[in-house]
Amino acid sequence: MRSRIIMSMLAGATLLAGALFGTATPAAAGSADVPAEFGSDWHDPLTAAPPVTRPHSRSCEVTLAEAQFRDFTPYRGTYAPPQGCGDRWSKVVLRLDGKVKGRQFDRLGYVHVGGVEILRTSTPEPSPDGIAWSVEKDVTRYSDTFRGRQDVEMLIGNVVDDTYTGVIDVKVTLTFYAGAPAATPDRVLTAGTGTGAALTTPRNSERILAEVYATGSGGGCEEYWYLTVPDAAPYSCKASGGSYREVQISVDGQLAGIAAPFPTVWTGGWSNPFLWYVVPGPRAFDIQPITYDLTPFAGILNDGRPHRIDVSVVGVPAGQTGWSTPVNVLVWQDAQKARVGGRLTVHEASVPINSPVYTPGSEHRLHTEGAHRLTVAGYVDTSHGRVTTTVTRSLAHTSTHRWTDGESVDGLDAVWTDDESVAVDGAGPARTSRTHRTYTMNGTTTLGADDRLRTVLALGDRAAVTETRGGRRTGWSRLDDTYTGDATYTVNVPRDQRHAVGTTHERYRLYGSRGCYDRALTTVQGVLTEDRDGC
Repeated sequence: MRSRIIMSMLAGATLLAGALFGTATPAAAGSADVPAEFGSDWHDPLTAAPPVTRPHSRSCEVTLAEAQFRDFTPYRGTYAPPQGCGDRWSKVVLRLDGKVKGRQFDRLGYVHVGGVEILRTSTPEPSPDGIAWSVEKDVTRYSDTFRGRQDVEMLIGNVVDDTYTGVIDVKVTLTFYAGAPAATPDRVLTAGTGTGAALTTPRNSERILAEVYATGSGGGCEEYWYLTVPDAAPYSCKASGGSYREVQISVDGQLAGIAAPFPTVWTGGWSNPFLWYVVPGPRAFDIQPITYDLTPFAGILNDGRPHRIDVSVVGVPAGQTGWSTPVNVLVWQDAQKARVGGRLTVHEASVPINSPVYTPGSEHRLHTEGAHRLTVAGYVDTSHGRVTTTVTRSLAHTSTHRWTDGESVDGLDAVWTDDESVAVDGAGPARTSRTHRTYTMNGTTTLGADDRLRTVLALGDRAAVTETRGGRRTGWSRLDDTYTGDATYTVNVPRDQRHAVGTTHERYRLYGSRGCYDRALTTVQGVLTEDRDGC
């Protein structure tokens, strides 16, 4: 947690941002004896999340970047499309292979191709003997970007000195698979980051989605935004409105989308890296973008002029940095019309609720309730008729933060929900997609009189999706990614005197109309003791 005692241990940590499914192949569970405590090496990092499936077709591989990161100097190169696999692909898979040894903080980074962000990824913290890991991501939706020669930029910001010795060595490739072309956006545009970014869409756009890779990071309090408290409360991380955060996107100053940010815990988080050495928390290697359906605004955006696209994070103290919010815009065009007109017809936003209530005492307590709702609707007149899209998003947050003077005991119990409905009417039977997202965090860090720090933590990433067409259900899925960990070590001593112990467990379940995936991992003192397939 972000205690004053622990902050001194983390001083100098620098983070940038992160993405994707790790795909390291585990050793057989129970293949090694479990030591009494952590040693100088442990199992290579892996997650229970599913690897990217690959077609059994001809493939071509292109290296995007190969670099060693020692500081904050970006790698810059040039991408050229693959030869021998055409320019329309059934799938495109990005893979990052990394290795690092010694001592190093968790770091975050990105890969840009033609200015489009295709990857945000964080790094594990290394063992003295060294670790290797890999990350994969399906990037087929960016196929438009990959059809031409592009500049490449990659950065994993790092600091290497006499204490933090880990040089991050990575290679990033794209593998293109021939076959029946996947249905992908016609154009992939970038609106940059922050406020005032300009976007000009094609005049025949009939569907528009925005992706925002929103991450609170930078080594400061916004890395732990879910723990911030109002100014009146005695705690080391302050924000006038407390811990409520909301990522908003607007078009020409008009609110166009709202979302709850995912409470990512990086691999040095909660002051206890022993929780994350082998199994990271949900999404720590998979910083998924928030997606907003901007189709109701297509009638405004299709006028051929540049429009301002702004992303802001509600709750961040004025003038304080710590969030990165790059924007990609995915566009589907009407091939039969040069100009698609339309209009925004509905814009209804509730009054935002953010109610942090602080109660002083021997155990300080902050209880927070937050909520917001937005409905937007609009139509486009396409070559296949008028199509109306209605998007409704409803956010809610409840948390209780408890801590003692000096923050030697620091605990949080929090739930975020993000419900979204997208209804499309016209050009065939009415279609609806409903998504109910739930994020949970429940844990406590305790620093005892003997300088033994213990963290017990449970994290949850859950989503339920239902799709209908003409009133009949056509697809559904349920995701439940749950992490639990319990780790203890001695602080303020050299690394070889920490006498650390820890048990972690992750179970990732994804099932529905497309099948079932169920994998569970357990580690003890860095040794993989369980790797089970439940389907």
